[in-house]
Amino acid sequence: MKLNRQKRLALLVMLVLLIIGLTAVLLFTGKTFSKKEKIGFIMTGSIGEEGWNGMHYEGVSVACNNLDVDLLVKEKIKEFQGECGPAIEELVNRGCKMVILSSYGYAEEVKDIIEKYPEVSFYINSFDYHAENVTSYFSRMYQARYLAGIVAGMKTENDKIGYVAAMPTSEVNRGISAFTLGVRRVNPDAVVTVAWSNAWDDEEKERRQADHLIEDVGVDVITYHQNQAYVIEEAEKLGVYSIGYHRMLENCSEKYLTAVVGDWQLTYEAIIRQYLRGNSAEYKIYWVGIDENAVKLADFSTAVSEDIKTEVSKATNEILAGHDVFSGVIYDNEGNLRCKENQAIRDEVLLEQFDWYVEGVEFYEK
Repeated sequence: MKLNRQKRLALLVMLVLLIIGLTAVLLFTGKTFSKKEKIGFIMTGSIGEEGWNGMHYEGVSVACNNLDVDLLVKEKIKEFQGECGPAIEELVNRGCKMVILSSYGYAEEVKDIIEKYPEVSFYINSFDYHAENVTSYFSRMYQARYLAGIVAGMKTENDKIGYVAAMPTSEVNRGISAFTLGVRRVNPDAVVTVAWSNAWDDEEKERRQADHLIEDVGVDVITYHQNQAYVIEEAEKLGVYSIGYHRMLENCSEKYLTAVVGDWQLTYEAIIRQYLRGNSAEYKIYWVGIDENAVKLADFSTAVSEDIKTEVSKATNEILAGHDVFSGVIYDNEGNLRCKENQAIRDEVLLEQFDWYVEGVEFYEK
């Protein structure tokens, strides 16, 4: 009994000494125990969406979990409807010092709110707005679009390829042009016809534009740049080859050739880690690409031949070796020289000033 009492007394003394030691450390170092960082995330769609929004939510949620930070999400926040500002205010009031705006259009309507919170680090998806507390982030999706263009250019039988695009932003124009450069690399006679939907998510318009390209123009390969895969569904229904976006869909025919995909977890881990290290102002433009495994083509269907795979592999290796998609002699679709031999178009221009299209791009109007 006496021995047990001595053990309890020894444990008590050790506990008191530990508390005294920790208190001394806190007093002399000024360090305090803190709660986990909170990251705010604003998105146009829902967290369960299959396309753009679902892929981004999946990526950022895994990234936050891996980095042991709390993720606060505001979903279904429409662009240009006055909803983004209040969403930012709520996230900041709940303790977020980093806020991610995952859609291009948000920044245009909340510049005053961004300026209101200089202590908050804002990361905006592919936007050309500059401020001390703003970083534009994106993956070099255009690299994978270039590879997809190679697939389309080698697969088409009539040299007519369709592209349903959301709206003429630098991001979308970049993608259209990179895709067309890939097409023309392997098939100089092919033409890429673009039909606009003028929205990121308009099922009726996207399906209708896909139908126009397939039935009126006669394209035999089609792709798209919107949030969801309505164009692919139309292509499957009409028996046309297609190339997807965001993720490889299941239960499609062999005519669904591949998809342009990004590893958003990798991208979000990179920018959140940057913020946690206190380096959020280090980059004004943050891009990751094929060399960091951030973008790629998904698995190929059985309709993609070995010759096509070989050409895609060759082009991939060229990019990895430092060859930029937008380099060398490039003319726009009005005959103007946009890039010279042994030159490359700068990142700033690609991100902010891409208001043109390469040779081989045409537009459907009806």
